[in-house]
Amino acid sequence: MVEVHLWSGLRSLTGGREVVEIQAETTGELLRELVRLHPQLQAPIDAGVSVAVNGRIIAAGLSEPIPEGAEVYLMQRLRGG
Repeated sequence: MVEVHLWSGLRSLTGGREVVEIQAETTGELLRELVRLHPQLQAPIDAGVSVAVNGRIIAAGLSEPIPEGAEVYLMQRLRGG
């Protein structure tokens, strides 16, 4: 089980929940399972999100493994400039 911490803008789409528990082994599974459990998250995820695992923002794609007990945050996509 993975605890996913959501940024404040997403909490209204999950019934006010700050943390959502899901079963996922990769970042891709994590995003798919979030949408399956909370379909309202589809639009924000499609618009672009960043997934941080143990303090590291994952930029390598959807196949990045999520270790057991990892600290996971779903955040607005960070854009440089």
